[in-house]
Amino acid sequence: MNDALTSDVIGRRVEVNGEHATVRFFGDVPPVAGFWLGVEWDNPERGKHDGSHEGTVYFKCRHPTGGSFIRPNKVNFGVDFLTALKNRYVLEDGPEEDGKEQIVTIGNRTVQTVGFDSVIKRQSQLNKLEDISLRNCAVNGAGDKGGIARACPHIRKVDLSRNLLSSWDDVIDIADQLKDLEVLNLSENKLEFPSCSTSLIGTFSALKVLVLNRTGITWAEVLRCAPGWPVLEELYLGSNNICISERLEQLILSNIGISSIHFPDAGIGCKTSLFPSLQYLVVNDNQISQWSFINELDKLQSLDTLSCVRNPLTAGSKDSQTTRQFIIARIGQLKTLDRCQILPEERRGAELDYRKAFGNEWKKAGGHQNPDKNRPNEEFLAAHPRYQFLCQKYGAPEDGELKTQQPFILKNQLLTLKIRYPDQLDQKVLEKQLPDSMTIQKVKGLLSRLLKVPVSQLLLSYESPKMPGREIELENDQQSLQFYSVENGDSLLVRW
Repeated sequence: MNDALTSDVIGRRVEVNGEHATVRFFGDVPPVAGFWLGVEWDNPERGKHDGSHEGTVYFKCRHPTGGSFIRPNKVNFGVDFLTALKNRYVLEDGPEEDGKEQIVTIGNRTVQTVGFDSVIKRQSQLNKLEDISLRNCAVNGAGDKGGIARACPHIRKVDLSRNLLSSWDDVIDIADQLKDLEVLNLSENKLEFPSCSTSLIGTFSALKVLVLNRTGITWAEVLRCAPGWPVLEELYLGSNNICISERLEQLILSNIGISSIHFPDAGIGCKTSLFPSLQYLVVNDNQISQWSFINELDKLQSLDTLSCVRNPLTAGSKDSQTTRQFIIARIGQLKTLDRCQILPEERRGAELDYRKAFGNEWKKAGGHQNPDKNRPNEEFLAAHPRYQFLCQKYGAPEDGELKTQQPFILKNQLLTLKIRYPDQLDQKVLEKQLPDSMTIQKVKGLLSRLLKVPVSQLLLSYESPKMPGREIELENDQQSLQFYSVENGDSLLVRW
């Protein structure tokens, strides 16, 4: 190969004394006679210059000591896939006479065989291979067209890490002959990826796991190649100096077995710098069983839509409405949960109920109505990172609220409410006791009989002394007073 080198070698991957590099130049370097290769080393400390010699720039390197000039006969350009495979998975031939013992090497195992031709044995062994490793075997391409498919068509797993593959086209030429390929490791190959989308129908039709660590791939290149991986389940992109989180807006992680998530850069009550643009997240059909998972999601800066159905945390709950309220209360910026919009009234109700539901725990952990004495312990804050914020928003829960409070939302409590008529000044203000589980429809029915006004004409809202100047509409007739967090002492406002 060295005798027939041309400028086509530029861009090729090479190995020199165990070190890998990319050819950036081929030609004369005066005043020394003869051809030289200019290479950029993977290890920038291996070189001596940046591609310049005596004031002339022959090629460019990303590092000032990343380049060298080397004679072509000192460079290993590698071998094709099938040659590397035969070199590693071969028969060590003894005498070829019948009845003589020969050794077959399969990976790290050696098998003794007796009595049949060594060439037939090679072909037979290669044909049976399903899981192979050609790591660091100087593979530079597929070789003769169709050779891989004829010799070893049943391969399912291939480790091609740390080889001399120089482009994604080289990978395609290999994978196109392995129709059963499910796992492919290409780590530590400095690959040139396509600059535009390419049609790869069928090439990776069975591929489930792809490892591209230390390949130099960018996120844009991943997106261009991704349509060619129709059934991919796992993709590894370690040590490529890319951040896929910056522009990611939608992420679907359904049915992958995920049970936990953690953003280590963000403490309690803080936002993570990861995934700053993520708005839409689906984690259906997983193994989420802890509220800590939901707490972590509140650290996402832009998350406003979440779907979390058929997880142990949600599917196993006896009270789905309570679970929904707790998720809403724990993720402050959420606007849609499980395809249902979160209206301001629902958020307020959810946060107030959450605040009351864990009020006793808060007090036992060191919480106090007096801000100067309000110091809940770290364990409580870790379990309820938004609780302090909710206390600031609505006020700390009062002792009267907590005396009869149960772990979950109380039902059938009697509320003492004032009935006011903002548009009917001649109507006398009434005081009524109503069950907090009473629906808005039934409240309207009661008022209709009291006021002699058709139900269809009644409009209800309420005011709370805790939120002066704000009026909350009771617009859903099927929801209860409890749902809207109507409390003792609040005023029902009736219009028609």
